[in-house]
Amino acid sequence: MGRYYNGDINGKFWFAVQSSNAADRFGQTGYTNYINYYFGEEDLKNVEKEIKVIEDNLKNKKQILDDFFASVSSYSKSDLDSIGITERDLSEYADLGLGIKIRDCIKEIGYCGFDAEL
Repeated sequence: MGRYYNGDINGKFWFAVQSSNAADRFGQTGYTNYINYYFGEEDLKNVEKEIKVIEDNLKNKKQILDDFFASVSSYSKSDLDSIGITERDLSEYADLGLGIKIRDCIKEIGYCGFDAEL
């Protein structure tokens, strides 16, 4: 069981790490019982700005997380502790992935719309 987002981009929110309204930080606010998002070309600058903020927050931890998740399919808190990753780092990393999907979708088709489960 999990919470998903579907539309121009699709994915699953990270359990106990990422909120259903994670896309709010990229410049749009979701609405209704599902959270509906629509990002247009006019939002691209804000999305890219927030991606940069997250990358600056993570610094070298992004590469550590990229390498870690390339080699494992599941993990525990102690696994993350052993590589110096906090819950905040993991949340930022999850949001970064969402932001990149939104950005790439806007660049590819000119907009990005999706519904997020609560």
